[in-house]
Amino acid sequence: MQALEVKRFLEEQLPQVQVEVEGEGCNFQLNIVSDELAALSPVKRQQQIYTHLNPWIADGSIHAVTMKFFTRAAWAERT
Repeated sequence: MQALEVKRFLEEQLPQVQVEVEGEGCNFQLNIVSDELAALSPVKRQQQIYTHLNPWIADGSIHAVTMKFFTRAAWAERT
């Protein structure tokens, strides 16, 4: 599995979200930019993402995922 594939998939599923993905194979670091998700509790944020990734996790295509969430303003300051 490629990082670009994960990015495209998540951005199709969550159109209001910008996703930057690092990694390849089955281990990925997700930087998720969304004011809406950043406002949620950490557990709720991750649930929103895992809902879409669970089929790939279940079939072994994705083994490990780490996530960082940013507001749009925080992301703009970072880059």
